[in-house]
Amino acid sequence: MGKTYKYNRVLLKISGESLIGAEPYGIDVATTDRVAGEIAAAHGNNLEIALVIGGGNIFRGLSAAASGIERATADYMGMLATVMNALAMQSALERAGIDTRVMSAIHMHNVCEPYVRRRAIRHMEKGRIVIFAAGTGHPYFTTDTAAALRAAEMNCEVLLKGTQINGVYTADPKKDPDATRYHALTYRKVLAEDLRVMDSSSVSLMRDNNIPIIVFSIHKKRGFDKVMRGDGDCTIIQS
Repeated sequence: MGKTYKYNRVLLKISGESLIGAEPYGIDVATTDRVAGEIAAAHGNNLEIALVIGGGNIFRGLSAAASGIERATADYMGMLATVMNALAMQSALERAGIDTRVMSAIHMHNVCEPYVRRRAIRHMEKGRIVIFAAGTGHPYFTTDTAAALRAAEMNCEVLLKGTQINGVYTADPKKDPDATRYHALTYRKVLAEDLRVMDSSSVSLMRDNNIPIIVFSIHKKRGFDKVMRGDGDCTIIQS
């Protein structure tokens, strides 16, 4: 089996764009199934997993606000997009044989459970993956902030951010061939240099609760599993 996992309970944050695949927007079922397979493979080793998915593949509240939609309304529309992604991921995970619950910060009883902290913890203790949808339930907060908040509330040992690249770089590696990956960073450096790993409020929340952030590629095969074993390419952010 190899190395055991370094953590027992984690929160994984992925962007909505992770579900697009080759499509220009929306949800690509094959891509969603592949990401779900990566998560399911790690879950099979008794790892307790919570999940937050962005909504940018369907709707971006900030962009819509810039186009003229009132900001709070645009943000609520973005929250609804995260619910759509959460339901799609739930379906994919259950096709992979993993019992999954979607819990929304905006009550919509016909499609998912309302977010209740103790109930969410109990789901995880029973081996279910919990997907937190609709952000914090309030406008002006990003899904990064929602992920940090839920990680703290669930007493997670680490917050993982699955991105398009395998960590945090000195520059955009897609544009700068000389960019190098940071193996480790401090919260202070991320905030002081505005490295934009996550928004500043989420990084500050993780610093205040002493929860490390690990940035890795969600698209690399077995990437999630390897990071959990301490073997994968990633950047870890901590004190």
